[in-house]
Amino acid sequence: MGKALIIGAGGVASVVVHKCVQNSEVFEEIMIASRTKSKCDALKEKLDGGKTIIHTAQVDADNTEELIDLINGFNPDVVINVALPYQDLTIMDACLATKTHYVDTANYEPLDTAKFEYKWQWAYKERFEEAGITALLGSGFDPGVTGVFTAHAQKHHFDEIHYIDIVDANGGDHGLPFATNFNPEINIREITANGRFWKDGEWVETEPLEYKTVYNLPEIGEKDCYLLYHEELESLAKNIKGLKQIRFWMTFGEKYLTHLNVLENVGMTSIEPIEFQGQMIQPIQFLKAVLPDPATLGPLTKGKTNIGCIVRGMKDGKEKTYYVYNVCDHQECYREVGSQAISYTTGVPAMIGAMLVMNGEWQKPGVWNVEDFNPDPFMDALNKWGLPWHETENPELIDLEFTSAGEKA
Repeated sequence: MGKALIIGAGGVASVVVHKCVQNSEVFEEIMIASRTKSKCDALKEKLDGGKTIIHTAQVDADNTEELIDLINGFNPDVVINVALPYQDLTIMDACLATKTHYVDTANYEPLDTAKFEYKWQWAYKERFEEAGITALLGSGFDPGVTGVFTAHAQKHHFDEIHYIDIVDANGGDHGLPFATNFNPEINIREITANGRFWKDGEWVETEPLEYKTVYNLPEIGEKDCYLLYHEELESLAKNIKGLKQIRFWMTFGEKYLTHLNVLENVGMTSIEPIEFQGQMIQPIQFLKAVLPDPATLGPLTKGKTNIGCIVRGMKDGKEKTYYVYNVCDHQECYREVGSQAISYTTGVPAMIGAMLVMNGEWQKPGVWNVEDFNPDPFMDALNKWGLPWHETENPELIDLEFTSAGEKA
């Protein structure tokens, strides 16, 4: 069908490449581009020889002119951005200049401050409309599949959705004293930032990891769940009409949080630059360099993830509760594509989103989040490409309720 340029060569990019090669009828030709070309070449060597033609290139994703030259040279139908969130805007600028469709998995973050907002990317809406191209934001799992799950619930199960709890649970264990399941810098910035949830038309801010509840998740059991802010809350609060409350929960073990607290207390998670041996560095970037690379965790990690949406609302004048979720096995992911489930659950939806943009099913000029589109083809593709979903009515609910002021009810 066409060509895709994949920017990035980390754990998620590796999954995207694997799945594009599996889906060779759509992705007839791909190019893998990164600052470190050797990583791209290693992926090509591993997967070359099938129907999909694979190219590699070196590119600095912070440099818009380099990106423009690369896109013009390869002429892809879509750019799949699985680089760092700091680079979203330069890549979007390059897509605008070349009139190329754009897909990413996480919203833009300024390098110097841990702000997780869509405002910078939503500001591109009119320019993408004028260029006649589509920008699909957040086509990972969360954000991504969680938005599609919500749109599916809205289309097929509810007349009105009032409450959403998104629960991201990793029941896997890699056996290491401390490691993050995806880019340590991005992961730790997210966890150590203040929490937020949306209630009755307003944002309520909380201290980092201030609120905890215990939830019993299918196939992985009871887990400690902590209230965080996650970017899909912003888009879903805007796009799901009639919503009264939306929250995001993530699971952490005591050992992980103990290590994180120590690192935070000694300043290693800070994004404020300090002088070290005559140069300015961010402590968190140094920490990233010494922690295990998430891409190496695949053979070590055992167990399962469970990520889904608990939805409450009205159907035919009656209250209804509904739970839609995916369970993913770390070892099965490693056997298939050589990665753990965290990279897998992000990389598969990135391929699916790019496929739907390329084939026209999710193609609309402008800047859009996944819930802006018809969820049905995406939901079908999840079952086909390795992330089957499950649903149940009358699930157990999160037992922690808040007042409008953000206090425990």
